[in-house]
Amino acid sequence: METVKCLILGAGPAGYTAAIYAARAAMQPVLYEGNEPGGQLTTTTMVENFPGFEDGVDANQLMSKMKKQAGNVGADIRRGTAVAADLSSRPFKVTIDDGTEISAETLIIATGATARYLGLPSEEKFRGFGVSACATCDGFFYRKKDVAVVGGGDTACEEALYLAQLCNKVYMIVRRDVFRASKAMQDKVFNTSNIEILWNCNTQEVLGDASGVTGARLIRKDGKVFDIKIDGFFLAIGHHPNSELFSKWVETDDNGYIITQGKTASTNVEGVFAAGDVQDPTYRQAITAAGSGCRAARDAEKFLIEHKN
Repeated sequence: METVKCLILGAGPAGYTAAIYAARAAMQPVLYEGNEPGGQLTTTTMVENFPGFEDGVDANQLMSKMKKQAGNVGADIRRGTAVAADLSSRPFKVTIDDGTEISAETLIIATGATARYLGLPSEEKFRGFGVSACATCDGFFYRKKDVAVVGGGDTACEEALYLAQLCNKVYMIVRRDVFRASKAMQDKVFNTSNIEILWNCNTQEVLGDASGVTGARLIRKDGKVFDIKIDGFFLAIGHHPNSELFSKWVETDDNGYIITQGKTASTNVEGVFAAGDVQDPTYRQAITAAGSGCRAARDAEKFLIEHKN
C-alpha cells in the first residue's frame, strides 16, 4: 500500500489548484484525475470570465495549463478513478480502479458533479444516439440539423447558443414561463434568430428509430401534447455531486453536496476536505472552484502541521 501526505481526487479547477498549492507547500500531493480530466469546464468552449484572459481562453487550454502548472511545481498527477474508500480513521484508505491502494494522511475531495437526466426510458434508450448532456462534445454531429435543449438556466442558454452556431434550428424546452438564467445570457438567447423557446413545456418522450433520435413529444402546462422534429436532444438541467463514495462518513446536504465547515474546506471528518462543485450547489464557477481548491490545500497543510508526529 502506497502512503501519501495528501491525496487529491478530481482534476477540475478545484483539484488542479489544490495540487498547485499542496505541491508548493511540500506536501507531495498525488492527484487522480478521475473519469473526466479537466472537469465539467471541458464541456464548454470559450471561457470569458476567468481573470487574466482579456480576450477569453479556450476551456481545454485553460485546464491543460492548470495541469501543467501543477506538474511543474511537483504534483504527481495520475490517470485513474477512486472506486472504494474507508474514511473511518486516519490514515484514510482509498482504492483506485487499477487496484492501487493509497493510504492518505489527508484527503481532498474534488470529484465535481455530473449532468442530470430526465429519467425517461426513451431518453436512456437513445443516450449516445441523439441524446447528450454535452453540446460542445457532440454538437458537431448535428451541423445544419434541428435540435432541442432542455433547461432554463445559464448552462441551457450557453448550450443553446453554442448549438445555434452549428445547427439549423434550436428549440429550448423550458418548463416554466421564465428563464432562471442571468440577464446577459437571456439577452443573447432572445437575440439569436434560430433559437425558438417552448415555454411551459415538459418532455413526455424522446422519439426515434434505429437511426437514433427523430423527435420529442412534449406536453404544455395546459395539457396540450405535441411533437417536434429533431435530430439531437440535449440535457442542461443541472448536476449531481459525485459524493456517493464518501457519503457514509462525510456529511452531505439533501442533494448530496458535501457540507464544509464555515469558511473552510473542512468536512465533518478531520483530515478530509472538499473543494469545487462537489460542495458548491450555488456558484459553480471555475474561479470559485479554483478558490475552494486553494482553501482545501491550505487547510490540509495546516492540519498536517498541527498533527505532525
